[in-house]
Amino acid sequence: MNKEQKLLPIGVFDSGIGGISVLSEMLRALPNEHFIYASDSANAPYGTKSCEYVRDLSLNVARMLVTKGVKALVVACNSATSVAIADIRKQHAIPVIGMEPALKPAVENGNKGRIVVMATPLTLKEEKFNSLFSRFNTEATIIPLPCGGLVELIESEDEQGIKNYLQKLWESLPAAEVSSVVLGCTHYCFIKNDLQEIIGRDINIVDGNAGTVRHLERILKEDKLLNENPIPDSVEDRVEYLDTGHDTNTIELCQRFLQKHK
Repeated sequence: MNKEQKLLPIGVFDSGIGGISVLSEMLRALPNEHFIYASDSANAPYGTKSCEYVRDLSLNVARMLVTKGVKALVVACNSATSVAIADIRKQHAIPVIGMEPALKPAVENGNKGRIVVMATPLTLKEEKFNSLFSRFNTEATIIPLPCGGLVELIESEDEQGIKNYLQKLWESLPAAEVSSVVLGCTHYCFIKNDLQEIIGRDINIVDGNAGTVRHLERILKEDKLLNENPIPDSVEDRVEYLDTGHDTNTIELCQRFLQKHK
């Protein structure tokens, strides 16, 4: 691997701003890397669409990023990972890292009680989640909780709407019997505080962002792609933004959420 390839950016994409929560972790963990973040806002959200449609959309965005010249690709979307990551890996020779609901750490946490998995309807019906469910449902009682419409509320920054949604969502759940909540969508990381207020401080909230970033770092090291030379750029200068909707408002939203999540 030559020095020029090490200096290439890492591509990251999501249907909207959710992947910014993953990007924020990467910026902290990989201080010598540059990134290109692509938001497919023209086709957002992914989680309520058919798997075939989301697969095609994901392949298109992946090709766009690879054409830009990235050394690795992070599919920072659980829905896109569920339906498209195998095909993305077939089409491209670079490392491709995906997301999955963090059921394993939730189960291994050892707290007695049920585990609720909040995710999009598409993520919950696909094979990736159901394989995890089958693997861990013998060790804990797992409750899949589809959250259609929550992504849109988060991106609209409707604080009261988000709180009302979460309160209604949890009305029928046995919160007293729940030990952990797994956030199966990268968007949901932005509303951890709102969720914690509603479900109580005794319930653990788990997401897969840190695990995904550790996996990316490990792969970059193994493939000798990790840039080990310090770079002088600020956090803001280390990220290039792309938006399929060609909407400057979406890019501004991404930048604003990155500032919030630093």
